[in-house]
Amino acid sequence: MSATAPSRYGEPAVGAGDDPRHYAAVLAAVYDAAMSGNRPPARPRDVIGQSWGRVLDAGVDPDHGSPEHLIDAAELEARRSESPLALVLDDLTGGLDAMIADGDNILVIADASGRILWRGGQTRVLHRADRLGFVEGADWGERSVGTNAIGTALMSGGPVQVFSAEHFVRTHHTWTCAGAPIRDPRSGSLLGVVDVSGPASTIHPTTLALVSAVAKLAESQLREHHRRRLDELRAVAAPILARSSGPALAVDADGWVAAVDSVAPCSRLILPRRPEPGRAWLHAVGACEFEPLPGGWLVRVSDDQGPARATVVELDLDDRHAPMVRVSGTEGSWTYRPSPRHAEILALLVDHPNGLSAAAMSEELFGADDRTVTVRAEMSRLRKSLGGLLAANPYRFAAGVDVRDARGGQRGSETREV
Repeated sequence: MSATAPSRYGEPAVGAGDDPRHYAAVLAAVYDAAMSGNRPPARPRDVIGQSWGRVLDAGVDPDHGSPEHLIDAAELEARRSESPLALVLDDLTGGLDAMIADGDNILVIADASGRILWRGGQTRVLHRADRLGFVEGADWGERSVGTNAIGTALMSGGPVQVFSAEHFVRTHHTWTCAGAPIRDPRSGSLLGVVDVSGPASTIHPTTLALVSAVAKLAESQLREHHRRRLDELRAVAAPILARSSGPALAVDADGWVAAVDSVAPCSRLILPRRPEPGRAWLHAVGACEFEPLPGGWLVRVSDDQGPARATVVELDLDDRHAPMVRVSGTEGSWTYRPSPRHAEILALLVDHPNGLSAAAMSEELFGADDRTVTVRAEMSRLRKSLGGLLAANPYRFAAGVDVRDARGGQRGSETREV
């Protein structure tokens, strides 16, 4: 049973000119027969039939529609700050403003696991969504709540519109939703889903095409953002590479190559899961040493088997209006001017070489241990600026970093093992 032929924007649940109320009645008959094991009067669309099969195998209860295992506010904020979709949030919301402005639909953005990170819309529609557990922090993957545009788009890898009784859970039958996956334009991996949902009466055949187009726009903006970041990294690395005494590459935090010197060109290096300053071995280049750069790493190819040379971090944080961080490695140096808040955090990390938990840092910064969401957001921004100089769990300077604080001299990295 197919409403219209699929396109590159996916297959609308209801075709132009079709009567949604009649189609909903047909879907209800198909659903009831499928759930009872009887012969349905028509076949569901392929994308829906395949999803029903998956969720039946997963043991999802069609009479239990509320997602379980909501994450708390701190974890939600951490996921938001770490998600690449935060970079294109304005593009996603701006591209779909017209669809939610009339108050009949809500906009939802979920991560690659189906966890809802952001949503927006008129209060009365959001309250209806609340009753379904369609809230920020909820898991809307197929294994949690059955067939729906978010979970099914993630599983199928393409845009999906789900209407009425195409939803696996009965309490969702009064809704319609259209979701499109967003992929990392560099690797093709799934980053999440953008979704527009509302009462079943809001179904429209063009909704899926619009949501798909906005997802493609977001991917284009992510590609442009990555290009700009590589350009910024290349500008910092160029003078360092020019002084390099041997083969070297500048790569971003994910291993994408910004610049090379005396190394065969390549697009990406596969980095260790948690790279740190110091010696490492990479399949593509062999023995090498990692030195932090803002937004990435300088990877020096080396046959030298002697001890790795430490990255030196010099902190001058006394002047609140002009704090300075200077990072020096074997081949050169770069500077970073932290905000007053980030300077305060760096000073705390110097004073606590064994590290601070988010709660402990909250206590130090705000006099209470309940500001962990703010701490995690600030640390996420600071780590993006200082790359591999900082480690987490607990927050501390990474091993292999020689920290020199103008307030109190030198603190070697060997004191930071936890």
